Amino acid sequence: MKWYAIFVESGKEEVVQKYLRLYFNEQSLKSIVPKRLVPEKKSGMVYNVLKNFFPGYVLIQTEMTNEMFHKIKKIPRSLRLVNNGSYYTQDEGAYYSSIEEKEITPILQLMGNGEVVDYSKVYLENSKVIVESGPLKGLEGIIKKVDKHKNRAKIFLTFMGVEKTIDVGIEILSKPL
Repeated sequence: MKWYAIFVESGKEEVVQKYLRLYFNEQSLKSIVPKRLVPEKKSGMVYNVLKNFFPGYVLIQTEMTNEMFHKIKKIPRSLRLVNNGSYYTQDEGAYYSSIEEKEITPILQLMGNGEVVDYSKVYLENSKVIVESGPLKGLEGIIKKVDKHKNRAKIFLTFMGVEKTIDVGIEILSKPL
């Protein structure tokens, strides 16, 4: 089974996911809406806010057939299956393409077993980021910048052939555990 992305109306990711779970069983189609936990400061207080990893997208894992494709297209609030030009179906000239393994693997690794990318515990040593625990453990190479004041790390991920910069929440330790 391959991974695909459905482009949906902005803010309607959960609605589309509910429809997918209503129309399909878990064996034929698995859907996720990756989220990240980030700290945000509002009037002096720091809140943990849940934000979508890829706003406007629902990721699905399924065995794509013409029948499956047309069933997915009929789901309310879903606009289309994302395409980067590699697959073509005969009827109606509909395009869709799967997410490459090298792109989906780090996303799934960040999420672990759930759909939320939690905080990672990191410490800085000679301007080098060392991850002690959390979703970023083992993925130090994708961290491009650390914002100590906001407790966030900027990471680079490739999604559907495009490099995206995403903020994830981190907890900065003063010294190694």
